[in-house]
Amino acid sequence: MERSQNCRGSNAKAYPESDAQELRLTPVENVRGLPCQGQARLKKKTHTRNLKIGSINVGSMTGKGRELVDMLERRRVEICCIQETRWRGNKAKPLGKEYKLIYSGADAGGRNGVGVILNRRWQESVIEVIRLNDRIIKVKVTDHGITISIISAYAPQRGCPVEEKEEFWRQMDSLIPEVPENERIVLGGDLNGHIGQENANIQRVHGGWGVKIWTLNMDKRKCTV
Repeated sequence: MERSQNCRGSNAKAYPESDAQELRLTPVENVRGLPCQGQARLKKKTHTRNLKIGSINVGSMTGKGRELVDMLERRRVEICCIQETRWRGNKAKPLGKEYKLIYSGADAGGRNGVGVILNRRWQESVIEVIRLNDRIIKVKVTDHGITISIISAYAPQRGCPVEEKEEFWRQMDSLIPEVPENERIVLGGDLNGHIGQENANIQRVHGGWGVKIWTLNMDKRKCTV
């Protein structure tokens, strides 16, 4: 999904409709930038191959590596953003079947943690990794002249301090516009908010597939990054 919101083998425990969504990197023409910033940058027309990207909140990576790669392989997902790894440290770790996880570790309490899983083909295409904190990581890859910034994000949930939520969105607001206009952006994350089904004035970032309600304690504009 491009600038989208959040998403959630033999026995893989996952939501079938949200683990992997097909991103078709075909000729497109639309604007870039966050809705709340009022930016409008024209995207150049390009032509590349199809690419399947997913996003899932794993709850914890402990003991789930094999199950996760089985699911990714079966669904032919090449890149997957994951949230709540709960692994400490900032590392890259092989998961098996030629998949590798690049992650930004959990906080001092062993909470949060985000990462990006890449299959073998994309591991060789990584040109930059930015581990902003335990809630945001960006992995930049390139292929046949096309550069893609993949952001895995885990927003503070209900019950977290307002200051923590505001800091998260400030970081997102500053991170995304830093990506050059000739590059693609994929945001896969658990953004902890429902944004409803109405998409008036925000069609470019909202496909109209949300649930009927939207989270009352969150800014609807920010939920539609």
